[in-house]
Amino acid sequence: MLQLKTAGSIALNTILDSLSFPLQWETEEELEETVNRCHRAFLDERFTVSKQLGGMFLVAELADRTLRTDEQEHMDSPSMSPAKKLDMIVALDRMNSMMRLYPEYISVIESSIRTIARQQNRPARILELASGAGGLALAIAEKIQQETLPAEITGSDIVPEYVDYCNEQAAEKNLPVQFRTINAFAMNLREGCQCDIILLAQSMHHFSPGQLARILVQSRKHGAQKFIGLDGHRGIDLVAGVPMTAMLQGVPLLALDGLTSARKFYSEVELDMIASIATGRKLECTFFSWPLTVLDLPFQEKNPLSNTP
Repeated sequence: MLQLKTAGSIALNTILDSLSFPLQWETEEELEETVNRCHRAFLDERFTVSKQLGGMFLVAELADRTLRTDEQEHMDSPSMSPAKKLDMIVALDRMNSMMRLYPEYISVIESSIRTIARQQNRPARILELASGAGGLALAIAEKIQQETLPAEITGSDIVPEYVDYCNEQAAEKNLPVQFRTINAFAMNLREGCQCDIILLAQSMHHFSPGQLARILVQSRKHGAQKFIGLDGHRGIDLVAGVPMTAMLQGVPLLALDGLTSARKFYSEVELDMIASIATGRKLECTFFSWPLTVLDLPFQEKNPLSNTP
């Protein structure tokens, strides 16, 4: 109900056409401002279109506007101690394991991994951003160790405490994965950390539209063949289901964060807009694999340092 694809597609075309797409920008900071401004204009235009369409289109738009929030999750709050954040991240990892989400995530990205490995005649190199407690990277490493997935995996996060915890887990389980401290907005990847796929799981909604666009540009600049983003599908079912499942971990703040996150998930059209502006090409690069919205963005061979396609 909260995807609003009909009204969203009309609104997106109107916004991009009115702004003489592709949009021009010189710095990533300018790109961030541009995408945030376009996103606000898109939501306003979608509301206008929904009113014109009337009926259930307007009901869905009003429901989306009621639920939508820019509120920050507790785990992103600067006032929370790193130790407390780590407790919440580990609880989230337990929830993901309980729901068997990691095998689902791997099944979504596996075809891309195998295609790249076949094309390059070597294991596909994956860099996961915002790894948190490292559950997905560790699950991928386990498949690599079992020789059922032709890949190499590096995990990362901007929080050093998370990185230390993940490396301890990898060493404890003797898994072939290393975690590094990396800022997704300024990757500055050292030689030896080259990657074919940049992966962002369960975290796209933690970033503003402009910040997400910057991550896509950074991924392209550093030579990735593809960016894959996995996040919750925007809908009433997950607005109810995510916090209820999080409550089972016995961490009240995690349940509150679950509700906030579900209210912040991007719709497919929103992600298409962000990717289109970041790459300078009108794209439809999202799909639905319950309970996930997947942003599957292949990059052109040329990797510019500006907005030139």
